Amino acid sequence: MSRVRITGGEWRSRLVKVLDAPGLRPTPDRVRETLFNWLGQDLAGLDCLDLFAGSGILGFEAASRGAASVTQVETDRRVFDTLSQNAASLSADRLKPVCADALKFAASAGTQGRRFNLVFLDPPYRQGWLERIEPHLAGLAKPGMRIYAEAEHALESLGAWRTVRRGQAGQVFFHLMEHE
Repeated sequence: MSRVRITGGEWRSRLVKVLDAPGLRPTPDRVRETLFNWLGQDLAGLDCLDLFAGSGILGFEAASRGAASVTQVETDRRVFDTLSQNAASLSADRLKPVCADALKFAASAGTQGRRFNLVFLDPPYRQGWLERIEPHLAGLAKPGMRIYAEAEHALESLGAWRTVRRGQAGQVFFHLMEHE
């Protein structure tokens, strides 16, 4: 078990536990700081979806910066249990951990009318997750929805969302995308 620090907002410098699990790689501090500089530090009123939550650090950062709600989806039961414990330790009703398959959640959320202003996509690499999620993005979108995506390669677009900002840290490519 390791720990990751929340870099900004209400819970700045709080540590969250991270389970040592295969493929789990929390977004590094420097990348998160860049992302929230791109997004703006105040996310008040936004409904966010962290679709491949893992450690949950992207969602915790968003909630710490005032997001109205952050749904954190994780399929691995052990990782989900740690995510839930971290959410409970922050005592915030706006954090909503969900134990579910990301693809099934994305498909059903859209049909249930659940929509988001901001979606974080940081899936396991080399498994085609972004390509499988892409057809469901429009169903998750509130007007003006933005997407943050991490990948093992540079992305120009995901469906109707185009990369407007990008960076690279080591072998991780990260992108902020906006609807055309």
